[in-house]
Amino acid sequence: MRVLEEDLYPPTPGKVKVERAGAMSRHLHRCFASTGTMFLWALFLVAMTATYLSVHSFVDTSSRYFAASWGGLHWERQIRASASPRRPPGSAEGAGLSVLVTGAAGFVGTHCSLALRKRGDGVVGIDNFNSYYDPSLKKARRALLGSHGVFVVEGDINDGRLLAKLFDVVPFTHVLHLAAQAGVRYAMENPASYVHSNIAGLVSLLEACKDADPQPAVVWASSSSVYGLNDRVPFSEAHRTDRPASLYAATKKAGEEITHTYNHIYGLSVTGLRFFTVYGPWGRPDMAYFSFTRNILQGKPITVYRGRDHVDLARDFTYIDDIVRGCLASLDTAGRSTGTGGKKRGPAPYRIFNLGNTSPVTVPTLVSILERYLRVKAKRNVVEMPGNGDVPYTHANISLAREQLGYKPTTSLEMGLKKFVRWYLSYYGYNRGTHTFRNS
Repeated sequence: MRVLEEDLYPPTPGKVKVERAGAMSRHLHRCFASTGTMFLWALFLVAMTATYLSVHSFVDTSSRYFAASWGGLHWERQIRASASPRRPPGSAEGAGLSVLVTGAAGFVGTHCSLALRKRGDGVVGIDNFNSYYDPSLKKARRALLGSHGVFVVEGDINDGRLLAKLFDVVPFTHVLHLAAQAGVRYAMENPASYVHSNIAGLVSLLEACKDADPQPAVVWASSSSVYGLNDRVPFSEAHRTDRPASLYAATKKAGEEITHTYNHIYGLSVTGLRFFTVYGPWGRPDMAYFSFTRNILQGKPITVYRGRDHVDLARDFTYIDDIVRGCLASLDTAGRSTGTGGKKRGPAPYRIFNLGNTSPVTVPTLVSILERYLRVKAKRNVVEMPGNGDVPYTHANISLAREQLGYKPTTSLEMGLKKFVRWYLSYYGYNRGTHTFRNS
């Protein structure tokens, strides 16, 4: 203890000066030595961090490159081959179109792509294969398209880089825009998905189209839902569409305004098609006729909505083949866009058409037809229609489409449902004898 005290408190002033000087020297030496060491360690850590970030960036970039579902020479060759028209030289139809179909693995997109390819047009599809309904059905549609020489890119229409690349690889003459978040009721659960797909996605696509050289003509799917609370029937293109009854309808109405803007500013040729309750083989599982079929075969009850005062809901059910003919006629008659690289040279066509069947049928009647073709009695649960955006009645006036497109639906609901049931039983492998599904 004494030694410690003498070191801390020296007995003479001289010793204090000497010891303090020595102590300070040792302290400064330690300080500089420590600082130097810390500086070297800091440099080492900075170097290691920089190396890590560089390697991580390289690995991340490489991973994204190799994981990307598009890009590369082989991919470009597939795109060009799929986009090349195959009509016979000198054919009455001309040289053929080169069409980019968005939502190509969807219901309408698949049928339109097949019809275009069948008549010799070039077709490239794009679809994001989201999980709104069973993606396996979309993948089966893609396989069907692939067997007919139609290449479908897996990607999102909000991906501007992908769209720019597609237009760089192929000078598309037309775009058939069918990609959208569908469904009236789902909008109450996931409203953001409708804004993302139906508004932001549409703008992304139009941006790519107006920047393309040459600019393609655009045909896109609006919806009969835009008529909303309109109570004048049959619905005409001249009727009001400013009172939507659902968010889905509002996004489609917004799409009509947005496409008009791009037509006006950039000279894009635009045709909007208001579809009326499309049904048929390879349809959407969320549609009533599809879910009714599944539940009836499985012995489950179905929910049949009715309107106020016990009025049955009615829809202008339109068979898929009739819709396809309307889409192809719209592509064939679409005037050229007048812009180049986003600069308008003159006015371009802007058109809107109803595509319906003009023969509304009540939902209970639809169920009765399904019962007859399925040979199974439905367990009906009839309830009042909830306030979810659905409307009680739709009826298309197609006089404008008939006049300008030569559009004429030919398939009755009876015949259309018969074809759908035949496809459904075949696709899902339903065995009537044992009332089971082989592939479910």
